[in-house]
Parts: sequence; C-alpha cells; structure tokens
Amino acid sequence: MEITGAVALVTGANRGIGRSFVAELLARGASKVYAGARDESSVEVTDPRIVPVRLDVTDPGRIAAVAAELRDVTLLVNNAGVAGFSTPLTAPLDQARREIETNYLGVVGLTQAFAPVLAVNGGGAVVTMLSVVSWVAPPALSTYAGSKAAVWAWTNAARIELRQQKTEVVGVHVGFVDTDLTIGVDSPKVEAATVATAALDGLEAGAAEVSVDDFSRQVKSALSDDQRLLYPELERQFLAAQP
Repeated sequence: MEITGAVALVTGANRGIGRSFVAELLARGASKVYAGARDESSVEVTDPRIVPVRLDVTDPGRIAAVAAELRDVTLLVNNAGVAGFSTPLTAPLDQARREIETNYLGVVGLTQAFAPVLAVNGGGAVVTMLSVVSWVAPPALSTYAGSKAAVWAWTNAARIELRQQKTEVVGVHVGFVDTDLTIGVDSPKVEAATVATAALDGLEAGAAEVSVDDFSRQVKSALSDDQRLLYPELERQFLAAQP
C-alpha cells in the first residue's frame, strides 16, 4: 500500500508505539492521521494533519460511532494494548479479561467496524501490533501472551477474508519495546520509532508479517521444535527467578 495521501486511524496514539506510528505516517506523506485515545486531550497535536479522536477499543458503542464518523479512513493501525506481569497460577482473572478485551476483542471489533469503510475506499490496509509472545509464552506474561496468541490467529484468518475486498493485512511482531509498559524490565529493548518504521516498511513492501527485531525472527524460526528449542530456556529463567 502507498502511504502517501493515506488517511489513517491509529489506536493508542497518545504514547509509545502509537505516537511513533503517527509521526512516521506523517513523515511518509499521510494526508490525515486520526489519533485515537481514551482521552483525546492526551494526544499531542504537532501537525495540522493530526486529528485527536476519543476512542476506547473496549467500548463497542464508541467503536461503531467512530466508524460511522470517519468515512475517509484507508489505513487502520491496531496498536492499543495493555499488559500485566503474572504467572499462569497467580494471574488475576480481571487482568486476563482486560487483556483479552483490549488486545484481542478490541482488534476484532475495530477491524470489523472499519472493514466496510476500507472496502468503499478501495481496500486499504490494516496493520496490527502483535508480539513475539504471540508465538512463545514466558510464565511471567502468561495472560498477555494468551491475548496476543489469540489476535495473531484471528489476524491470519482475517487476512484471507479481507483480501477478497483488496484490503491488505500486516501483523507486526517484536520483543520488548522501550515504552512505559516495559519500565522495570531488565532486557534489551527496541525503540518505538524502530517498530513503526519497520511496520510501515513492511506495509509498503506488501509483507503479510513483519518481525521487527532479531529476537522475534529467532523465535519464529524455532517454532518447528519450540518445546526443545525455546521452552527449556524459558523454564531455566523462570526457575532461576524463584525465591
């Protein structure tokens, strides 16, 4: 998809990766970027092409209203997400529900709502932020990984159906990104701007899936034998961290 002249909607656009998507879209010549956030006043408007939009991806009524209002969108960037750190046996159910509602059902609902808009506007594209934990689940990110695995599976199915209306679908995988969600995580991190750049490079190149960093590429290549190549190391790390 050609980004020059595109009209984009970015969710979770007030910080982190979402803010970087807004900046990179403008740099590539997007004609307008709707910047979605629960509190639209938190969106930094540094360019007249940025239009703040109140949007909670867990609110079906608001999703429907936004899709009815923004009839010129040609590119949807599903970026909004939440994460909690807890193991499979200690994860609060409220946390798991919040992650599923935001990271999975939010993407499903928003994509379904905007698919007709994209179709009318020639097809366009959907870019969805996934994660390396779509593929491999560290115990400390158990419920978050479950939500990302769910949206990865759904994205792969949606790509087939949306292709029939000439809508491209790009799934973006990455390890830890240097945002406020990963404060306190002692692991190598990718800059948010790097993620946005790689994702939009992939979109312009016609890629179905983008692995931003070496970590995500290595994990994807090991999935054919993940129980021997990936999970023993995760178990070693988990046991080493126990008191």
